[in-house]
Amino acid sequence: MYKSDTICAVATGLGRSAIGIIRVSGPEAIQICDKVFVGKKRISEMKSFTAAFGKICDGDKVLDEAIVLVMKGPKTYTTEDTVELDLHGGPYALRCVMDLLVTLGVRVAEPGEFTKRAFLGGRIDMTEAEAVMDVINAETERSLSTSLSQLSGKLRDEVVSLREKILYHTAFIEAALDDPENYVLDEEYNHKLEQEVRELKARIEKDLSTAEEGRILREGIRTAIVGRPNVGKSSMLNRLLGEERAIVTEIEGTTRDTLEEYVSIGGALLRLIDTAGIRETDDTVERIGVDKARDAIESADLILMLLDGTSSLTDEDREIISGLSGKEVIVLINKSDLSDSSTKSDSTSHTTHTIIEENELTSCLQDAEVKGYHIINTSAKTGQGMEELTSLIGGLFFSQDIDYNNQVYVTRARHKNALTVARDSLGKVLDSIEAGLGEDFLTIDLMAAYESLGDIIGETLQDDLADKIFSEFCMGK
Repeated sequence: MYKSDTICAVATGLGRSAIGIIRVSGPEAIQICDKVFVGKKRISEMKSFTAAFGKICDGDKVLDEAIVLVMKGPKTYTTEDTVELDLHGGPYALRCVMDLLVTLGVRVAEPGEFTKRAFLGGRIDMTEAEAVMDVINAETERSLSTSLSQLSGKLRDEVVSLREKILYHTAFIEAALDDPENYVLDEEYNHKLEQEVRELKARIEKDLSTAEEGRILREGIRTAIVGRPNVGKSSMLNRLLGEERAIVTEIEGTTRDTLEEYVSIGGALLRLIDTAGIRETDDTVERIGVDKARDAIESADLILMLLDGTSSLTDEDREIISGLSGKEVIVLINKSDLSDSSTKSDSTSHTTHTIIEENELTSCLQDAEVKGYHIINTSAKTGQGMEELTSLIGGLFFSQDIDYNNQVYVTRARHKNALTVARDSLGKVLDSIEAGLGEDFLTIDLMAAYESLGDIIGETLQDDLADKIFSEFCMGK
């Protein structure tokens, strides 16, 4: 059982609001808050999970009115005695109360320290602790559902189940080595061990198969908007965002740097990156922007390739497409509303024909060996094609038949790394069984898998990594 001091933090957002909450947790939370709260009851006399109205006073000076909530450990978020002071949401009043608590011996909490105490107190494991911030940061229904699934312990239960089976066989082998008369390591056991290790390895591989989708659910789809200068990239960004975020002019090369924004489209979170027009240039600043655009392509999950629908493919267009190898590409033929007036609109598909030859474009994309491609005629000015784009994006990256509330998802790189180590260790166990190696080889690799899985839930996690994880949390959580 760890020992801790008493901490406090403002648990609501910065700025003015109707309510501002100060959370106090630790062994002296009730006694210290008792010194500053004046109401019909003393906080120390209140039952757990009750509230009272009164004033927060510094001696004879009233700092604010407050509703006080008392929660006594261990059945609290942190497992410690906890008091919440619901005050008016003025920044100055909150600061005065915080200063008063500090003078009475309460320490200002570090980011994530309340959740860290919940973890150290054994109320939640590390996957649930991480899910707390994922719920807070969720931007779409899918990401929220996945985060709530993690928070309910889906990944923890999977990891615990895997570890229990691994530990059983490790213990059996060790017992057989110490007591061969009662525990026998024969062909029958080796066959059973091999079968169960294969099943465990298959389960881990299934969990790992969700890692890419899980990352996208949590972080969003890295989406680079690319094209040569003046094809409407910034206009398309503004259309997707629904606001005038990027500067748009008729001058080529207006965008000199990458511009990043998040937007929810079709139930998917897109991390949109508006890039500089890609072309050869002697302008030093523009050339830096072009290099950044190429870097954005390299790291992107999805490319929105913009073409000018009022002209045929150019050499610059072809060169950009040639650099999209292995990428998921949606080609947006922009400015369809300005296409040659002699072209006709297909009334059945609502798609405006443009000057660009689709066969030539398709050939360029196939030659570039892109992962997959779709072509949509659009207009950043009128919104043409946006509905088709919206319906397309979610289907490209997410399994439509998945129940995000029940599916186990791997959403963090450290989870993926730990599962990979565990899978590889179980693979070595299978190799040892096939090679007829001694039992020591089996237990070494079984325990390596067991400990690696323990990293996920925090049972074998190093303190410095735990500190880093919680340092990424917001204040007061």
